[in-house]
Amino acid sequence: MTPCMRLYCDLVALRKLLLLLFFISVLLVCVRSDSADNRCLSSLIFTCEDCLRRGPECAWCSQERFLDGAHVSQRCGSVSDLRVRGCEEAFIQNPNVKVKVNATVGSSQVSPREIDIHLRPGGEASFVVEVQQLERYPVDLYYLVDVSASMQVYLDRLKTAGLALSHLMKEHSSDFRVGFGSFVDKPLSPYIDVHPSKLLNPCSDYEVNCRPAHGFIHVLPITHNMTEFTRVIQEQRISGNMDTPEGGFDAMLQAAVCQKDVGWRPEAKHLLLVMTDQPSHLALDSKLAGIVVPHDGRCHLEDNIYSQTTTMEHPTIAQLAEKLLENSVYSIFAVDQVQYRWYEDLLDLIPGSYVGPLVSKASNLKDLVVQAYKRLLSDVEVQIGLEDGQAQRFQVNVSALCPDGSTVSGNTKCSGVRPTQTVSFKVTVGMMGCPEDGGDRDVVMSVRPVGFNESVSVRIRQSCVCGCAQTGLCRDDPSSSDCPADTSSCRAHRGAAVCSGRGLCKCGTCVCDSSRLGHIYGKFCEMDDFSCPYVKGRVCGGHGRCVSGECVCLSDWTGESCDCPVSTESCVSDDGLICSGWGKCVCGKCVCDDARRSGAFCEKCPICYSSCQSHWSCVRCHLSKGLGSDAVQLCNHSCAPAVQYVDDVSDLLRGKHCLYPSSEKCQHRFLVDLASDRPQLHISPHPVCVWSRRYLKTFLSTFLLTVTLGIGMLAVVRQLLRAGNCSWQSNPDPQFDHSRKNSYVPTTNEKTITYRRDSLPNLPVEMHAHMPKKPLSDAWQ
Repeated sequence: MTPCMRLYCDLVALRKLLLLLFFISVLLVCVRSDSADNRCLSSLIFTCEDCLRRGPECAWCSQERFLDGAHVSQRCGSVSDLRVRGCEEAFIQNPNVKVKVNATVGSSQVSPREIDIHLRPGGEASFVVEVQQLERYPVDLYYLVDVSASMQVYLDRLKTAGLALSHLMKEHSSDFRVGFGSFVDKPLSPYIDVHPSKLLNPCSDYEVNCRPAHGFIHVLPITHNMTEFTRVIQEQRISGNMDTPEGGFDAMLQAAVCQKDVGWRPEAKHLLLVMTDQPSHLALDSKLAGIVVPHDGRCHLEDNIYSQTTTMEHPTIAQLAEKLLENSVYSIFAVDQVQYRWYEDLLDLIPGSYVGPLVSKASNLKDLVVQAYKRLLSDVEVQIGLEDGQAQRFQVNVSALCPDGSTVSGNTKCSGVRPTQTVSFKVTVGMMGCPEDGGDRDVVMSVRPVGFNESVSVRIRQSCVCGCAQTGLCRDDPSSSDCPADTSSCRAHRGAAVCSGRGLCKCGTCVCDSSRLGHIYGKFCEMDDFSCPYVKGRVCGGHGRCVSGECVCLSDWTGESCDCPVSTESCVSDDGLICSGWGKCVCGKCVCDDARRSGAFCEKCPICYSSCQSHWSCVRCHLSKGLGSDAVQLCNHSCAPAVQYVDDVSDLLRGKHCLYPSSEKCQHRFLVDLASDRPQLHISPHPVCVWSRRYLKTFLSTFLLTVTLGIGMLAVVRQLLRAGNCSWQSNPDPQFDHSRKNSYVPTTNEKTITYRRDSLPNLPVEMHAHMPKKPLSDAWQ
């Protein structure tokens, strides 16, 4: 195949592909439009509640005698549809989406604190939450230490590093306090050795006096007494267990939810420092010990000891993350380097968490905690909470606007936030459906910044019940009582057909037939929505009702198809005139008076200003008004172009130079600049005046000069010709005699002739002769 043929085939294939894409896009638009229009139309709609559940664009008409004879489902439709079909505004049930912010509750970090939202099925509402970091916070740091035998080195280090850390944290906190708790594992088999001797001393085989294994012991409440903290640390002894994982999650949950026992201050930042060298047990691990009761997420401390450690499962990661968030607790994992990767994978699952490796016998502990505190404060993140069983009916989207100006949809976190900076979160809540029980009780949603002691309470009020329920007009059930068979009330006049021939008369009321083309309605079934002209796929353009095959337009529309707006607003140009003053507004569009004009507002006319005479009226107006500042305003109607006064238009190079005869003897110069859509007119205020005699003198002088020069040139040419003729006659050619009767002037030819004879030697003979053009016989005479 040649390159040309290949190119042709490629172009044909591309053309087919473009056509296919075009038809697919048109089909999708039609399907989408059709589904949106028909979403409110269903024969299964019998009540106002059924209508509202169809979507946010559906409304219910509770007006009595609305669409007499039509099916009750015809009361449901879009607001514009119901208006067109004659439903008054006061009877349209269309709950709107509302957002009300309670600004009376003050806050220094999170605002606003309370928001009320009115939502209906399919509706969405958005609001903005602002979170600001303070310069310095009071800080509560709770040490939660794994005291298994392998942690002996780290425990010894903590006895000296705790005091140094408290001094270092005072540089970053306005009031720093500490607490302490320990954990090992659940004291059950197979986690520990249940031999009686090992229950009291798990380290008896190593001749070391260890404390019994325990799930969690709260040792020291939050305090500012560092002397007491040092004493408690020095009294701690190690314990032991059999398996590798520890019960860290069990202890973390109790430390978070037992706020009164631990002593968390409401106004402080809560830091939970977990020190361990092993991973933690997960929820299902408890079944190895025969524990099948899920953790309830509550505090179970009795005499500062976790009492349910042998009866409840380990908490799930999601449950632990939820309780840490509810109690505004940051978690810091200071772990052995071997287990760093395991805890690093938890960061995405536990909001407000940080992990750092312990090196060289925990020599970096104080730097690790300070770095973690700074990092956690610089990350501002929000979490959304909904009541149990309600999350599946709502859709929430959060977009963070960070201080650096970056914003990403679906991003709930900003990093690198400095103190006093504000982070804005746009929260969009969508309601997908009403409760199955049909109720409309309020649903409470919380927007909680991670690690903050303040949150936003959002009360969602569900609009699932219509306001017409109290009047009994939310249903349209016909009465089943007996009625006479008289059909006179079902005729438009005496000779008319019953129900216009498109329905049945029941109890003196027309019940209209159903049609595949559309809906038939009206007191006498005289109206429908399909026998009138269609504009853009809608009967009467969506701006009127179809009555007896003719469109009855709304007040703001006119025309056979109700597609012409009465208002001329769409024809008003930038200068405030209708069609720039050069046309009329017909059916919402400008129709220009001059065929040469074009444009949406008749503002374009490239050839209107091409001749000088077309601007004479404008120049005349300015000259008559004195060429002053008032002339521009007074001459606006006669001057389409913009006018400017200049002293000398000859200095202007671009444009067309013109003259206006202002009087019999004077003219005004002006220039037309057609470079822009609206021409610029430059008028010189100084006239150019001349006398008529001067014109005559100039003409005569020019005429006489031209004649004189012509005669002189003819005389010179004549003399030159005569001189040349005389010179030719006085010098004839001497070789020829022109007086002979048959003489003529021959042309000069040069020939070479060779004569040969047999007796003579073969020598060439050359002769040169001038021969006249005549017979050869005459030449030898």
